[in-house]
Amino acid sequence: MAPETLGAPRPSHAALMDEVYRGQRHIYDFTRKYYLFGRDTLIAGLDARPGMRVLEVACGTGRNLAKVAKAWPGVRLFGLDISSEMLKSARAALGEDARLGEGDACAFDPASLLGEPAFERIVLSYSLSMIPDWQGALAHAAGQLAPGGSLHVVDFGDLGGLPGPFRKGLLAWLAKFHVAPRTDLPAVAAEVAAARGLVLESRRGPLGYYQLHVLRAR
Repeated sequence: MAPETLGAPRPSHAALMDEVYRGQRHIYDFTRKYYLFGRDTLIAGLDARPGMRVLEVACGTGRNLAKVAKAWPGVRLFGLDISSEMLKSARAALGEDARLGEGDACAFDPASLLGEPAFERIVLSYSLSMIPDWQGALAHAAGQLAPGGSLHVVDFGDLGGLPGPFRKGLLAWLAKFHVAPRTDLPAVAAEVAAARGLVLESRRGPLGYYQLHVLRAR
């Protein structure tokens, strides 16, 4: 390590994400479709009706929100991301069809950031595996649900059904992008659901590649 870097402060998560996605955002959707499975399954299960407010926390390029609009016409779209770089792509993709804001998944104030106090549907798609305090982000999202609302989460699973060499290679590849599968997500989701009085429905994707959780108001 060079002497001048000793003791240097670590970049904030926002700065890190901007660094990662400044160039990546232009090819993100094209490349990620080959290994971010389960996203469209999540969208198909939203059961959203016209007028419902649908928020994606860590919305990235806006790909999922655009898909939500097509699958569930008439919903109102909202998104936030900690990366100003990703929001450039999201705004270009969604235009006036969504209200977007730059915010931290663990601490955003929905009313001040997005003009709404709560949402009928909230989505976390392959984001918890990149958020340092992912447990806090999950709990915070659950706290923004409107009465009768539901929180939908998809992310990498335990990968237990993959051949060993492939699993090892995938984990190494993901680490390059600061991604770490949250194998204890089912347990944490259960804790959050219990604390909020929500009903948890969980699904393990093929070979354990992805995990899907819905935290639903009773």
